[in-house]
Amino acid sequence: MSGGTHGQNSVEQQENRTLSTLIVDDEPLAVERMQVICSRIPALRIVGTAGDGAAALRMIEALTPDLVLLDMTMPQVDGLSVARRIAETVPDMAQRPAVVFVTAHDSFAVEAFDLDAVDYVLKPVATDRLERAIDRAFNRRAGGTAAASSETAPSPWIEEFWVPHRSELLRIAVDDVCRIDAERDYVRLHVGETSHLLLETIGSLEERLDPERFIRVHRSTILAREFITGLRHEGLGVWSAEIARGEPVRIGRTHLKSVKAMAGR
Repeated sequence: MSGGTHGQNSVEQQENRTLSTLIVDDEPLAVERMQVICSRIPALRIVGTAGDGAAALRMIEALTPDLVLLDMTMPQVDGLSVARRIAETVPDMAQRPAVVFVTAHDSFAVEAFDLDAVDYVLKPVATDRLERAIDRAFNRRAGGTAAASSETAPSPWIEEFWVPHRSELLRIAVDDVCRIDAERDYVRLHVGETSHLLLETIGSLEERLDPERFIRVHRSTILAREFITGLRHEGLGVWSAEIARGEPVRIGRTHLKSVKAMAGR
């Protein structure tokens, strides 16, 4: 009896250390390459592959994998549609398979993370880069289990950015961003002494930022509230926001009322 129990516990422990994984890509060579990479990662256990989005949805329902390595661009049912369908059919984060997008394009990151993707890995995929994504998947699974026992509702505001950097995407916590500047169809995120470009308009980004933490001071500038050290009247109705580092930022006339309200004026 004890030997059987020990064997069962060993199997359960092994399963807890691995993620049952479904590979989805419409290019057979890409599937083959991903299988080779996954074979080098002990934490992954491949349970199947799918060559299109519709097949992926059927296999996800049948196999209930822990992780889906999902190509973004596929005919008819693309990766975003698959991820959206997963979120709709499995609303409980603790039960939902983690999704890691694997793609040659870096222009879908905003949409991907709006769908609670764990990570966004650019092709050609390197083993160490995929391993970091797997770590995030394990963290998501642990966090999802904890969240399932909590009554706290998830925040409606964005909590992190993923920005292209060389052959990967960097995660930047919202709390680390002190200033956001518009640059045509992009925004520049300022983090300490560095900055990063993100493909998104400042207007659409403003809608997703917590207004308790960020404030629009100009048509081309959003500041973290804690980054503002004071307001200065320049004369003739012109005001500037003094910031912790750098030159003061001029406040646009259309935003002056809300900025003054922040200071109780």
